[in-house]
Amino acid sequence: MAECGRKALSLLEAARSRYESLQISDDVFGESGDDSSENPFYSTSGDSNSDNYIAEAGEEHSGAGPPGSVSRSQAEEDGWTETLQDVTVPPYKETYGPAQKMPATATALDFFQLFVPDNCIQNMVTQTNMYAKKFQERFGSDEGWRPVTAQEMKAFLGFVTSTSVHRCESVLSIWSSGFFSNRSIALKMSQTRFEKILKYFHIVAFRPSQGSNQGLYKIQPFLDSLQQSFSCTFRPSQTQVLHEPLIDEDPVFITTCTERELRKRKKRKFSLWVRQCTSTGFICQISVHLKEGQGTDGLSTLKNKPQLHSLVAKQLCQNISGKNTIIFTGPSITSLSLFTEFSKQDIYCCGLLSTRKSDCTGLPQCMLVCSSTPAQRGQSRVMMRGTMSLISWYNKGHFRFLTNAYSPTKQGMIIKRKSGEIPCPLAVEAFAAHLSYICKYDDKYSKYFIFHKPNKTWQQVFWLSISIAINNAYILYKMSDAYTVKRYSRAQFGERLVRELLDLDDCSPTQ
Repeated sequence: MAECGRKALSLLEAARSRYESLQISDDVFGESGDDSSENPFYSTSGDSNSDNYIAEAGEEHSGAGPPGSVSRSQAEEDGWTETLQDVTVPPYKETYGPAQKMPATATALDFFQLFVPDNCIQNMVTQTNMYAKKFQERFGSDEGWRPVTAQEMKAFLGFVTSTSVHRCESVLSIWSSGFFSNRSIALKMSQTRFEKILKYFHIVAFRPSQGSNQGLYKIQPFLDSLQQSFSCTFRPSQTQVLHEPLIDEDPVFITTCTERELRKRKKRKFSLWVRQCTSTGFICQISVHLKEGQGTDGLSTLKNKPQLHSLVAKQLCQNISGKNTIIFTGPSITSLSLFTEFSKQDIYCCGLLSTRKSDCTGLPQCMLVCSSTPAQRGQSRVMMRGTMSLISWYNKGHFRFLTNAYSPTKQGMIIKRKSGEIPCPLAVEAFAAHLSYICKYDDKYSKYFIFHKPNKTWQQVFWLSISIAINNAYILYKMSDAYTVKRYSRAQFGERLVRELLDLDDCSPTQ
């Protein structure tokens, strides 16, 4: 009896060790926070982001399967079987970590300028002055305007970035006498001068002769440059995730505002997806699309159709073929056809399925409907076709996964301090570990969310991109020798960056 108890204990310890190895180290990502073992299968609510992964996947229904599903007999004819075989993913073919070594003396601005270098800022200066000149030629001179300089443009970026540090929705609050006023940085530039630069600020002043129907032409060169810098400065880990990051609102605002205030907020006219390293939170690639428009960056022809998210996934993964990367996906992206196409490129997948949001074409109906017999917590069923596994796992609802990245013959364990341990296939354990981290990343990412809210879509995309660049800069800082010298927290790093952009003499972060 005692021997059985010791054996059970050793198995549990092994499960805990494996599960913790799937979790993300706070020492790499950021300062330690709440218990990182919290699991989205239990904690995700209807208000959660990340495609509402879990809230929309736990299903309790029976009857006919979703469109595109196949019956049991048809499934057997199509090659689906309950006979399981082991699956092994080849070793990762890339090194992992920062692509260049930053000196211990590197500043917050040095890390930021890995993504927004001086030549990029100089381009903003040139385009802004060109736009101001043409604007005044057409609508009359502006006596209060003088051409902006590179130093002023950096300060301009610093003022707007400060809204992410001080959580004020209007950057003009800096010069007010209210709660969000900041006299120490307000002296660097007058409010009148800031508003003049804000009025004429441009990345691309004039519509190009080619591709003039593209709604993102005013921001596209910057996005291309930013994407190139993401690829050149960091090599992600083998496990990555495709999702929509938390970009809509400050989480505190969402939980405290009334429904009327929410309705008054203008909805975004664009969608943004990212490919993100699950080991650090570094965003490796971004994909921006307009929700309206007829150009190649518009979604009007693909809106509410499965091929939309498939297209986005292919764009985000176009640079990782042949490397044996493992990607995690939410229900809107997960599909058999996409995963099959990715497998031919040596990209392995693990995705959550939803009969309401996923493209279920080619999947057996018998796995997508719930039986009339009540399932027990932790119970699972698996069918395979080749190396692809379709998993149905029960935990206060049926959760379904499609994967070729984890062997269906290997068992895992979902661990939660209050609820104990629940057995599951290894794919479920891995998905839970990585997605709980992404939810945690969203919470921390909001600390760098720039609150300045312009009316123009291209400017919204620009400031969102700057927010992502700052967060990536902090991640690289945490992995550099500079962090061992001065261990700045996220808030201190953001404060330091603002002061360095403003070229203030006293650049020490506020405590």
